[in-house]
Amino acid sequence: MSDLARAGVAETASLVATGEVSARGVVEQALGRIESRDRELNAFSRLLVDEAIAEAQARDDALAAGEQAGPLHGVPIAIKEEIDVVGAVTTFGGDANSTPAAADAEVVRRLRAAGAVVVGKTTMPEFGAFPFTESTSRGITRNPWDHSRTPGGSSGGTAVAVSSGMVPVGMGGDGGGSIRIPSASCGLFGLKPQRGRVTTAPHAHLWWALGTAGPLTRSVLDSAIVYDVVRGNVEGDLYTAGGDEPFVDAVGRDPGRLRIGWSTKAVSLGVRPDPTHVAAVEETARLLTELGHDVREVDPRYPDPTAAFVPQFFAGIRAEADLVEHPDRLERRTRETCRLGSWVTPKVVEWALGQTEQVSTKANRVFDEVDVLLTPAIAHRPVRVGRLDGVGTVRAALRAMPSIAYAALWNVAGNPAASLPCGTGADGLPVAVQLVGRTDDEATLFSLSAQIEQARPWPLLAGDA
Repeated sequence: MSDLARAGVAETASLVATGEVSARGVVEQALGRIESRDRELNAFSRLLVDEAIAEAQARDDALAAGEQAGPLHGVPIAIKEEIDVVGAVTTFGGDANSTPAAADAEVVRRLRAAGAVVVGKTTMPEFGAFPFTESTSRGITRNPWDHSRTPGGSSGGTAVAVSSGMVPVGMGGDGGGSIRIPSASCGLFGLKPQRGRVTTAPHAHLWWALGTAGPLTRSVLDSAIVYDVVRGNVEGDLYTAGGDEPFVDAVGRDPGRLRIGWSTKAVSLGVRPDPTHVAAVEETARLLTELGHDVREVDPRYPDPTAAFVPQFFAGIRAEADLVEHPDRLERRTRETCRLGSWVTPKVVEWALGQTEQVSTKANRVFDEVDVLLTPAIAHRPVRVGRLDGVGTVRAALRAMPSIAYAALWNVAGNPAASLPCGTGADGLPVAVQLVGRTDDEATLFSLSAQIEQARPWPLLAGDA
């Protein structure tokens, strides 16, 4: 691979801004990598070749005219299928829409305003319902570390595009772990921000209180750069977040001595973590102790998030399904999910949102004792592809449980949570841990994650280990 394949967001933007490479050259190389690698991985559902080259040329022309480079100037970026990109169909991972979006989603507008170049849309399971990137229309997306394994989901296409070096960054979404699960499976840094940190416009919400958009990157700094570009609200957003410290500043400062609690107990009953993930948590706890933090094992006393999560899951799927142009083209499993969720009326959603507040209060009790909670990111090792083949909603949900066992609670509670790489396992696949922060405290997670990254660097690309 070329050096540009390994260059992250910060390095790529710097190279373009200083004139060492052109934005057009960067983008054309990225498109070439996609062309050569994606046939075997299936990360992209739609490439915007002509549009991306024209946009990159516009970035070069702007620099030549004396305009100041933005923080993402010339950086190729991939966008998950559920996020609107002007001129591309917002497919939600299926075939039920056919009309291209008339405008960019607000996060895409902000990315372009900062200089990013959109190169394409990435695969996802229909409506992001399950943590395996497989669908009837898009086929199977494969983990670049082992093509027989899943990259996780639902932002699996984005994770594969970044982990394989096709692009330095991609946008995903997280309604139950869908940024953190594929990040953990593909060796990336993926932070789910505080609920309301990133606007969901043009929609008022994403799966009500559960969902948010965010980047998947190969470094902590790159994630912070992108979040500082896309964060903030617009009129009509259902949720807003507090705090205004730039995340890039947080990456650059020492986190100080933190109280860090660790636990390998799963939120989901009956789920046991793989020994590899238990060892990763214990090893990270030892590293944090060596770095001077006050580290102890804790019992998080997790509340059961089911009553809050399940109604919003069904309501989110049904709301998105109601918006598509061709409902008859929805996958059979999606239609079954909509039928099974018919009991979720507006009153049930309102009740579930009340339950969300109760779960959040109980989940946050752990932060009376600690500043950060350390857990596994996922319970199992990345499983073989084909997990959704021939199964209905109930069996798919059961197969999803090990993936979301540590993640989904924090969508209900709203707290920021990050999947942080920590090397590879004996199977050659990435290993990760999860860091959960206090409400509105992404800054501490960025600062601590950067400290860990410096002390324990991880492979940048699949195959680098």
